Amino acid sequence: MNNAGSIIGVQGQIVEISFKGDQPSTHDILVLENDQDVKMQVAYPSGPSSFFCLSLSPTDKLCRGLKVINTKKPIIVPTGNCVLGRAINIFGEPIDGLGPIKKEAERPIYSQGLDYSEVVKYNEILETGIKAIDFLSPITRGGKIGLFGGAGVGKTILLTEIIHNVIILHEGKGVSVFAGIGERIREGHELCETLEEKKVLQSVSLVLGTMGENPAIRFLTGYTAVTLAEYFRDCLKKDVLFFMDNIFRFAQAGNELSVLMNTIPSEDGYQATLTSEMTSIHERLISNKDNSITSIEAIYVPNDDILDQGVQAIFPYLDSSVVLSRSIYQEGFLPAVDLLSSASANLNPETVGQLHYDTALRALNLLKEATSLDRIVSLVGESELSATDKLTYERAKKLRNFMTQNFFVTENQTGKKGSYVPRATTVTDVNDLLLGKYDDITDEKFSYIGSIKEIIK
Repeated sequence: MNNAGSIIGVQGQIVEISFKGDQPSTHDILVLENDQDVKMQVAYPSGPSSFFCLSLSPTDKLCRGLKVINTKKPIIVPTGNCVLGRAINIFGEPIDGLGPIKKEAERPIYSQGLDYSEVVKYNEILETGIKAIDFLSPITRGGKIGLFGGAGVGKTILLTEIIHNVIILHEGKGVSVFAGIGERIREGHELCETLEEKKVLQSVSLVLGTMGENPAIRFLTGYTAVTLAEYFRDCLKKDVLFFMDNIFRFAQAGNELSVLMNTIPSEDGYQATLTSEMTSIHERLISNKDNSITSIEAIYVPNDDILDQGVQAIFPYLDSSVVLSRSIYQEGFLPAVDLLSSASANLNPETVGQLHYDTALRALNLLKEATSLDRIVSLVGESELSATDKLTYERAKKLRNFMTQNFFVTENQTGKKGSYVPRATTVTDVNDLLLGKYDDITDEKFSYIGSIKEIIK
């Protein structure tokens, strides 16, 4: 058979296969001759007639000499309304126990992004109801925002709250795709239950490749999810909200595979193909003149090192970034957003309006001045500050406290009712705070409230 090859080596999830006849193409799916359920994907050549392949099945059935057949097709997944309300794996197979999926259409998981002439940027703000995000790192329709943070500082909770506020509170506006890459299966299960309880699961499609899966599965999960998002945008003419938890695990899975294929590493020991792999995902998450894909991504920061190359490779594709700080988390501020490190290209007068822009700049200047006063206060106490510095320091504490918020998704754990704060309300309240209208109120009262009107009442 011209499309047959034989296994010459197995190392972890990498299978080396030799072909004497027709050579396979990159991304072709290979199957064992005696077991069609064992699948491999061609990665790249390892020699003149041999190829490294990613094993997409357990490798316990593989050994040298076994014959494989080239299907001459990449992974093809079902798309359309049939995958809404369902949790699937990278092959488009259901993993939610709700029976088989009735295929409406199919697509390969690899494709080119839109032509540059077709790409459109929108200036329409997508409100999340979370004060710290809407005020300093606003999201636009069709934009990309990254939630950066180390282990246990609240990335997934923040992402889940955005899902709650944007999907559940704005029910019926477009569809959503959730890509669970290398995270806990419990989180995916809880998300399914929450969406079903709120009766919005029918407008969400979930693609899960959890941390228990092999690196090849985790690596390809993002491609399957992006394919669904593209189909909703192009064929169903829907605006798409694309959630990814966690894009760093995508980079990590690619690194694991590159080590097994003995490729020469690049910076920080990451694979030399890291940049092109990030591009292959992000350049497809874009908007055209009719419909948009808005991407919200959680990014794990290893060892709290924001300069890690796997983290830095994501920054160029984002419009907004929200940085979560461990020290702020330990001080009891939730969400633990580092207000000075978070930023957004959307924070300009044309997008958010002149009042919001001016208020945000004044707020950031206040926080920077207060930061420079922190060391003085820690040495000699706040009482030793001049009257002007003391006023600045007090207002900064009130602003930091005001940016805390109770979440809907943590109501069961905290017993405190969540709050949704419109962006206009946040801007007005911060502006009034900076103008000194609340100088007579103690800073403790600004913690975990919605609008400042709650204090006055």
